[in-house]
Order: sequence, then C-alpha cells, then structure tokens
Amino acid sequence: MTTSRPLWQGRALAVLGILLCAFSLRSAVASLSPLFDHVAADFPLSSAVVGLIGTAPPVCFAVFGLLTPVFERRLGLERVTVIALIAIAAGLVLRGFSVDAVTLLLSTALIFAGVGMGNILLPPLVKKYFPDRLGLMMTLYTTAMALSTFIPPLVAVPVADAAGWRVSLAMWGVFALAGSIPWVLMLLRGRTEGVPVPAVRDDRSARDAARADAEESEPVTLVTGPIAVAPANSRIFARLVRLPLAWSIAIVFGTSSTMAYVSFAWLPAILVDRTGVSASVAGLLLSLFAFMGLPASLVVPLLVVRFQATRPLFIIAVACGIVGLAGLILVPSAALVGLWVALFGVVGVLFPLALVLISVRARTPETAVALSSFVQSAGYIGAAAFPILLGVVHDQTDDWLVPLLIIGAVLVISVPFGLIAGRRQTIEAEWERRHGRW
Repeated sequence: MTTSRPLWQGRALAVLGILLCAFSLRSAVASLSPLFDHVAADFPLSSAVVGLIGTAPPVCFAVFGLLTPVFERRLGLERVTVIALIAIAAGLVLRGFSVDAVTLLLSTALIFAGVGMGNILLPPLVKKYFPDRLGLMMTLYTTAMALSTFIPPLVAVPVADAAGWRVSLAMWGVFALAGSIPWVLMLLRGRTEGVPVPAVRDDRSARDAARADAEESEPVTLVTGPIAVAPANSRIFARLVRLPLAWSIAIVFGTSSTMAYVSFAWLPAILVDRTGVSASVAGLLLSLFAFMGLPASLVVPLLVVRFQATRPLFIIAVACGIVGLAGLILVPSAALVGLWVALFGVVGVLFPLALVLISVRARTPETAVALSSFVQSAGYIGAAAFPILLGVVHDQTDDWLVPLLIIGAVLVISVPFGLIAGRRQTIEAEWERRHGRW
C-alpha cells in the first residue's frame, strides 16, 4: 500500500493541470448541439452532417486512444498532455471561425483528436501523481468533467444570443489553454516525477497476489521508488484482448459513451418531437441530463475505491436509464419530461464508474496506460456508430420510437458485462489465475 500526504503538498501544479484538463474534455462536446439552429442560420447543416458531428467524438477518441501510447512512449506523459490541450484549444477557436459544414466538421475533428489523447492520459496521470489519494483525485477530476458537461448547454444559447454563436463555441478554448500551463511549468522545472512509495515485497506467489487483489480496497502498487509511467506495449495489449475483465470494462465504458453522445447529438430533437417542448427548453433539459452526472462524479470513485460498490452502482444506473427511456416512449408528456430526462441522466454514473475501474483494476501505471487505451478505444469504437445510426433510423421511420428502443437495448445488453467488471481483482490477477505469471 502507498503512504499518504496532503493533496497539494509538492504537487499543486499537477492538481491544477489535471482538473483544467478534465474540464476541457467534455465542454467541446456539450457546447455545440444546443447551437445547431444558430449555426444553420449562417450556413446549411444537413441531418447527415449533424450525425457525423455526433459520431466524430467516439471515432476520434478511438483512433487517438490507440495512438496515444505511441506518442507517450516517444515524448512522455506530460508533453503529450500539453500537445492534447493545445490541439483542443486551437480546434475550439477554429470552430468559432467555421464558414461551412466542412470547416465545422474538420475543426471539431481536431478538438476531438486532442480530447481523445486527454481521455487516455488522465487515469495514468492520476495514478502517477496521486497513488496515495486515488479515490479523492478521481472524484475531483470526474467532477470537473461533469461540470464541463452540464454548464455549456446551460449557457450556450444565452451567450450566442448576446454575442453570437462563434463566441459561444470558441470561448471554451480558454480553459484548455490554461490547462496546458501547469504541465509546461512542470516540464521547465523538471518536476515530472511521481510520488515516492514504499517498496512492496515481490516474493508473493501468483495465487497470493490474486488473493490480495481481491481483498484490498485499492490495488497494490508493485514498484519501488518514484512512480514512472512506462509506455504501454504490445505484450500488455495482447494480454488484455484475452481477458474478459478488460472487455467488460470496455463495454461498460462504451455503454456510457453511447448514452452520452447519442444524447448530445439527438436528445434535444427527441424531446421537441415527442413531448412538444420548445428548442430552448430542450437545451435546458439536455443540461439537466448532463447535470445528473455531477452527483455521481462526487461519490462514485469513493464508493468504488473504499466500498467496492461497482455492481450496485452499475445496476442502479442501468435501471434508471431504462425507466427514463420507458417514460419517454410510453408517457411522452411535457409535464413529465423533466422526470424522464433526470432518470435517464442517471446513466451518467457509468462514466466515472468506468474511469475509476481503469485505475483500480491495474496494479501499476504501465498497465493503467495500456488498460486506459484499450478500454477507451474499444468503447469509443463501439459507441461511434450509434449517433449516425439513430439519425438514419429516424429518417427512415420519421419517428423516434425505434431509436429509443435501440438505446434501451444497449443498456440491457451491457448488464452481464457490468457484473463481470465488478469482480474484485486486477487485470494482472485475472491473467495469473488463467495463464500463470504476469
């Protein structure tokens, strides 16, 4: 087990860097969909383009999730984080200068390339700098991501009405640029070492290691001296592909991503068409959907790290999501739409749940980098098809019933994988149990 010290002691820049980076990862996604009507007033946006913009995040996240370990091996964790944040900031500003659907899509792709790298980097950054405060730091950074999910839809339309949609889209680049500053300062000062931890006995058998992993509230860090995040390598990836636990975490993450990006792309339109609310009210309800992830971000990491509550949290999230969808299908009333959206928004629990599992299901930062890349790339590949699929299905049926049933089916199918992801063991322990020494 690791020793503890105050969160800010000797690592204040790392705290700021992680939180500002986390805030920048979702604001780019959540700030665009409420403004489609404003953008369409300047140049046409077809349903196909909207579907592609909805699909762009998971596609870019999957591609750059696979490339990020290669970049990290060549440049280091902190340098790649700076590159990712600068790409996000540049893309956000360029998106504000879009002149047609093509430039809007290209600038959005640049943003999500940076976000895709940041998604992979955050869990190992937390594990590197805060192995003694894993639950607390995961809570803080997932909370920052939740804030950046529900605040942009809340303010996007008022800012666009007052200053124009270009300002409303570009202003979020300030946070990404600010997030790069702590990492640049750390690199200039040469302070990118991790937190020293006591040596751990390495003479345990594989069976003892697996038993310890199942019994301890946090995974043992099998390193001595300062933590250094080693690059993910092909050997670890090849092993992850053969492990049900890794695939189950990836499917939990993919389910979370599907719910998020389908909602960011189509939830306002679904609410307008099925319940008769106005476009402005639909934007507020999208913010409500995103807001439901905030309480989850505050409590989920601590509940998982301290109490191993993965399975109950997963079941609650899926059950509430299904009830919310059933309400939109069976009782699409404007009077009850807030209740249905709030219940559906509880699926936001899955996002911090999947992120914390990436950290606690790995013994070492090296495995955490590989698992983060594998889980997020596989999850985003699975999620990428759904925004455009639902748009096509809606165009063919001229109704949102079948798309809502598809979303519900994704939740139901994820249940057995969520139960597997709740097993109290690390990736290394599962490999040792199945195949011998890691």
